[in-house]
Amino acid sequence: MTVTFKKLHSTFAAEVSEIDLRHVQDEHTLAQLRAGMAEFGVLVFKNQHFSNQEQLDFAQRMDGALHAKTSSAVLAKNRFGNEALTDISNVGQDGSILDASDRRRVSSISNRLWHTDASFENPAGRYSMLYARNIPPVRADTQFADMRAAYDALDAETKATIDRLHVYHSIVYSRHIMGFDFSAEESAKLQGATHPLVRICEGSPRKSLYLASHAAHIIEWQIPEGRLLLKDLMEHATQPQFVWSHEWELNDLVIWDNRTTMHRARSFDDIKYKRELTRVTTLDLPRQQVASAA
Repeated sequence: MTVTFKKLHSTFAAEVSEIDLRHVQDEHTLAQLRAGMAEFGVLVFKNQHFSNQEQLDFAQRMDGALHAKTSSAVLAKNRFGNEALTDISNVGQDGSILDASDRRRVSSISNRLWHTDASFENPAGRYSMLYARNIPPVRADTQFADMRAAYDALDAETKATIDRLHVYHSIVYSRHIMGFDFSAEESAKLQGATHPLVRICEGSPRKSLYLASHAAHIIEWQIPEGRLLLKDLMEHATQPQFVWSHEWELNDLVIWDNRTTMHRARSFDDIKYKRELTRVTTLDLPRQQVASAA
């Protein structure tokens, strides 16, 4: 099968030609999709019809080992019975909309900050695959920022300054600054992780900023100076020329590379309308290690 891509933004993101991912088994087609991810960073697939297990199965075929260590698992039991299938919704175990004061809902408000999935873990997240199972009758977009284009647009002096820096990422930090605090027991399960501020990913020679709301401080610098630099870089990377918004339709699947993009959910009336999506995130491991980790 030959796969084609329609670019959705001047620097990144593409919609993929009609394809039923449930039945994509051959390595040739999967290699084309991975090449599309390396080029565009975000891929949109329309009219998918996944069961929970089919979404998990495709993710493993696409990229191997799955992330099953998420902050959601710390706060509540997974209603799907598999921590690798993250519940991105505003409903509880019984399917009813969460109360405004529910801890899971209050924590998830931070998803409206720019972030990259599982940067607070080691290994972090590589691909995230988000599937729309129930969408509200109002806009509830997800926005993406192109972190390779943002890096390219920096001046030479800034690039030289940041190229060898490392950042400590913590979801305990990013939730705290929004007014949500994990308990001591919960925080003990979320130790955080350190990653380079600038990355080069397999399959592409281009450098990328690796930022997030989870980015707590720069290892090599004093905390105030490091946080100021991170704030400046976040502001730079989320300028309109680097940002694309996805307007969800039912049965959309969107895949993004967490190493080369940031994303954020946009606000909607989540006390009035249900929104149910499921996400699978893969482990950011070298390709030669994926098979052994799967």
